[in-house]
Amino acid sequence: MTTDAAPGAGSLRIAQAGSQALPSSGPMPNRESAALTPAEAERMRGLSEQLRCLVCQNQTLADSNAELAVDLRNQVRDLIRSGRDDSAIKTYLVERYGDFVLYQPPVQSNTLLLWFGPFVLLLLGALVWRLVQRRSAAARPSDPAPASPLDLARARDLLDEDGRMR
Repeated sequence: MTTDAAPGAGSLRIAQAGSQALPSSGPMPNRESAALTPAEAERMRGLSEQLRCLVCQNQTLADSNAELAVDLRNQVRDLIRSGRDDSAIKTYLVERYGDFVLYQPPVQSNTLLLWFGPFVLLLLGALVWRLVQRRSAAARPSDPAPASPLDLARARDLLDEDGRMR
């Protein structure tokens, strides 16, 4: 049996036949574009700005385009539509993902360093700076004592009338 087809042409035909056998469902619906009431949309916007994208870490859920952020926004949208209030939605997400999902985590024992660490470091830096300033002031010679009349007389003897050394 001879074939005039190029190598790999058979697999191309199989792929084409397979794609034609699948029913065309058209474009996938975008759950994010699903209509919300104005009140729900405002709640969604507010919650999305209070929640952190778990992938981007330094972006809110509202600012991120990561796939996980889209999924989390869809999940928040579903929770809003199911009638949960904002605190219940946040509690649900914290139980699932931890306090890190909140863009401003609560002040509690496991987040104390996060909240107060920068201030402690600033205070320590100020104390070190003050200590260095005091030590350098102590190492500097103090102002010299005023010259005694005997020292002035010796200086005059060394200098001639024009102020030049003899």
